[in-house]
Amino acid sequence: MEQIVKILSAKYVTHNVRQFRLEKPAGYSFIPGQATELSINKEGWREETRPFTFTCLNDDDYLEFTIKTYTDHDGVTNQLSKVKEGDELIIRDVWGAIEYKGAGYFIAGGAGITPFLAILRQLNKDGAIGDNRLIFSNKTDKDIILSDELKSMLGANAHFVITGQKDSMYDNRRIDADFLKAEIKDFSKHFYICGPDAMVAELSDILGQLGADSDSVVFER
Repeated sequence: MEQIVKILSAKYVTHNVRQFRLEKPAGYSFIPGQATELSINKEGWREETRPFTFTCLNDDDYLEFTIKTYTDHDGVTNQLSKVKEGDELIIRDVWGAIEYKGAGYFIAGGAGITPFLAILRQLNKDGAIGDNRLIFSNKTDKDIILSDELKSMLGANAHFVITGQKDSMYDNRRIDADFLKAEIKDFSKHFYICGPDAMVAELSDILGQLGADSDSVVFER
């Protein structure tokens, strides 16, 4: 199912991440953490679909996507860096395996934060954020997506890791077995992982070795 929707607003939330709010078709719904295939309603780009996660709440009267743009080649995200309010995108059916199953640790790399934004925003709205903890890795401080909002929701449980900036105010360690052994207090909790494929595969394997139940490790399979 394809539906054409207008862009209501588009703004940058970091130097290369743009937040889009779109018209929401009647009856369109999703579970926080899910995604859809999106394309641009423009000649030559309608069939160029890419998966993007909803970052709004299901009961918002708009759809929101928070998308990292790559302008070094002429792909979909480069085109998305150029569209403006009033332009049209095409959305499709909802899909995805990342959804909240219980309290635990959210581990994100870069734009992998997006499914967790919707989940954490919903928990925050419901007063149920509890002791959930976020470990969010980026290359530099300026790459952190919506850091103020994440700190506001999670407080001290928002743990930022910066791997490519020596003078960062944040943790400079790499997220590996030693990091997880030092930072994770309870491996029986749920683990939610999203980021580059290699990172997801590596951390899923490490968590299993450290005692996490494979059924408690949630990622897009």
